[in-house]
Amino acid sequence: MDITAARAALTARLAALEAEDAAGDAATKTVELDQQAVGRLSRMDALQNQAMAQAQVRRRQAERQKVRAALLRIEEGEYGFCTDCGEEIAAERRAADPAIARCLDCTRG
Repeated sequence: MDITAARAALTARLAALEAEDAAGDAATKTVELDQQAVGRLSRMDALQNQAMAQAQVRRRQAERQKVRAALLRIEEGEYGFCTDCGEEIAAERRAADPAIARCLDCTRG
């Protein structure tokens, strides 16, 4: 994967993460307590759904940081090299995950 293709893939992933955030925004809002409309089990289910939605938001935030870090490495001319040992990351590994920061040896480490 060349730098241009990597930049395009990373930029597209950032846009997709933003769209996922916008689509799931309502699910993370506070669950209101209304004993007349919602029973105890329904409220527990709503709280569980809210917790899962919040976990997805945290996952997307972590992935967004990883993608932005990869874009920064592209700008600095460090893309494609392991952030731990400095060795080149295998092209197949970068193709599978353009935001990858570490080589296989350091990941196993």
